[in-house]
Amino acid sequence: MVESIVGCKWSVRLLQLCAEGASRPSAFLRACPGLSAKVMNERWRKMLRYGIVKRTVFGEKPPVEVEYVLTPFGRRFLRILDEVRRLQKAVDEQNF
Repeated sequence: MVESIVGCKWSVRLLQLCAEGASRPSAFLRACPGLSAKVMNERWRKMLRYGIVKRTVFGEKPPVEVEYVLTPFGRRFLRILDEVRRLQKAVDEQNF
């Protein structure tokens, strides 16, 4: 699971933006130049499957509004990724 999520550069960025309060697909696309809607939706589907984010749809007829929020598991997952990033930085500074 971790490799499936972390293996894509966009997944971690989307999770960080979600933790910072972004929730709408248009906000994520604006904050990630180069990210296509297709790739973003693939990333969200994968994170939904693993229970990292929750998707809420508002409205019944088009145009509907969609929001993504981190689940409690997603918040823990992001904290672990942050710790791994800090560990990597410490290792890099030690020139191992």
